[in-house]
Amino acid sequence: MSEDLLPPFPDDAFARVLCVVAHPDDVEYGTSSAVAAWTSRGVDVAYLLLTRGEAGMDASPPAQTAELRVREQIAASEAVGVSQVEFLDHPDGVLVYSLELRRDIARAIRRYRPDAVVVGSWDVVFVAGLNQADHRVAGLAAVDALRDAGNRWVFPELLDEGLEPWSPRWLLVGGDDAPTHGVDVTGEALDRGIASLEAHGQYLAGIPGHPPPRMMITGITALSGRRMGVRHAVLFKAFDFHAPPPIALEAMRLAGGDAD
Repeated sequence: MSEDLLPPFPDDAFARVLCVVAHPDDVEYGTSSAVAAWTSRGVDVAYLLLTRGEAGMDASPPAQTAELRVREQIAASEAVGVSQVEFLDHPDGVLVYSLELRRDIARAIRRYRPDAVVVGSWDVVFVAGLNQADHRVAGLAAVDALRDAGNRWVFPELLDEGLEPWSPRWLLVGGDDAPTHGVDVTGEALDRGIASLEAHGQYLAGIPGHPPPRMMITGITALSGRRMGVRHAVLFKAFDFHAPPPIALEAMRLAGGDAD
């Protein structure tokens, strides 16, 4: 029924978006189609990569792999209209949740000043099965850094760098099994998202049995589209920090009923 369908975001929900992920290619498994939809409407999107993915190819030494994956990520980003891509130098495969990592993400948030931050799930089990360790660390560190970025007394050294506190309104979590919103990516946005994953061609060629990007992304977005009532969609669990927490709304509703 239509009332059960997930809603889209309001057209004016955000003008600037920062995607924070662990590795080159993490954004491209579906989320980049939403990015393409946003950039086509004039939304400014930037990527923050916490590692260079240097441990991702068994047959290639880390330095060579890092160079390749950075190059492929830049091409993938360009396919969906993203020109600002920042790579940090945290270690791939053994990413550690730390104050240093939180500070680095908070620094990027203060510098870029996004309305929304996009992260992946930090759960051990998520929609695609068991979640990889770096993905979990990246998601949780980004959630905490989002609050750090808005508190001038956390990481005061960022003030010395000229970076004033900044609090994004939205947190969007991809891969969550309880999404609240979706982005219709039917048409050109889907094609551009697929092209962004195809840009990781040499990396994907080293993964035995990896399905063709078009088949994979089309299938994922078609399943998600059913939740919105459209052909293809990307889904997120959204937290709007300008809205009262759901428990507060429910408590007020119940209190009002008791007053009657």
